[in-house]
Amino acid sequence: MSKIHVGGDMDATFDFLSRLSDNNNRPWFKENKTEYDAIRLHWISQLQRMIDAMTEWEPAVATVSAASATYRIYRDTRFSPDKTPYKTHIGASINPPGCTPHCGYYIEFNPKAGESGLYGGIWCPDSETLKKLRHAIVDNIEEWEEIVSDPELRKLYPGWCGPALKTIPKGWDKNHPQAEYLRLKSYGKFHPLDRKFFDDKDWPLRAAELMRPLKPLVDFLDYSVKE
Repeated sequence: MSKIHVGGDMDATFDFLSRLSDNNNRPWFKENKTEYDAIRLHWISQLQRMIDAMTEWEPAVATVSAASATYRIYRDTRFSPDKTPYKTHIGASINPPGCTPHCGYYIEFNPKAGESGLYGGIWCPDSETLKKLRHAIVDNIEEWEEIVSDPELRKLYPGWCGPALKTIPKGWDKNHPQAEYLRLKSYGKFHPLDRKFFDDKDWPLRAAELMRPLKPLVDFLDYSVKE
């Protein structure tokens, strides 16, 4: 069984999730459940450090607990052709209380190359919410452009993460000057983290600071939905 380190490195978590990827079945997980419980506790302790550090620029997350923010490892396979029972990554959604559903901050640790990282924004909103956001962006384009053109945000979070329509949505001019934003089905930014990032014992503090530039974007999306 892998040893769980008390410092910041995530070797044991990486090792367990890698083996789970090769043995994604209930008997194997049951046999190794004690190890999973240990890495989950380690993750929660590190995640709480990150949340506590985030309160410096996002006081609203002070009431968010790492345990409640961490996603369950069990997959919902009801509507998926993939019937493997467990997720092979560990992640958490840190959303300020009262924030619009699916809007906030997210972190994922994944043994699969290129999948670990930080995310901020709103993910796959329903059609009415998406319609409202499109109008909010067009109606407040100067504010929006100022937010998404921030040099630090563009440096750390280039481009947009998530699905987009091939054409302008119905009801909008196909030559609309904000076509780039109108085609998006999610409004989120992603910053990849490599494996070495998590070997730093202070990775939770670094991650919290890396997410700081996302706050104006998250705030805009949240209050636009609520207006």
